[in-house]
Amino acid sequence: MRTARLRTVHPVLWAGWAALAAGAVLCVIGWYGISGERYAERQLPYLASCTVPGAALIIAGAVLLAHGRTTIAALRVEELYGLLVATEPTDTEVSGPATAPLAVSADLLMVPGGTLWHRADCPLVSGKVEAVPVDTKLVASGELGPCPICEPAEETD
Repeated sequence: MRTARLRTVHPVLWAGWAALAAGAVLCVIGWYGISGERYAERQLPYLASCTVPGAALIIAGAVLLAHGRTTIAALRVEELYGLLVATEPTDTEVSGPATAPLAVSADLLMVPGGTLWHRADCPLVSGKVEAVPVDTKLVASGELGPCPICEPAEETD
């Protein structure tokens, strides 16, 4: 994941380094040309054609490098924010001693062949067409136990 993120900013950083290198080469060429000339009027072409553009390229390269590093930092902040927002609550946060049951309906249902009885709005039986009202004989005999998710009341109607 990190290499994919760096590839998007990579060309900007390379352009910055290339501009810095080209600017440094032009400044060296300009200095070398100026140092070989004795008179100022013969030094001026080297100054105008090499040293000034070289200095401009150095400044442009520094700006590109600063922009590239800022972009990398902004992408990292966005990635961290996305990870922070996308996190699911842990089990300790969801189920604690003070949490209320998920279902509060008074109607009790069971699934034929199942081992638990549920409230009608329990997420395990809501929307299931095969859910039927609880048979009190099965609850009394102990064949059905209460659902640990919706925590139905012990007494049935």
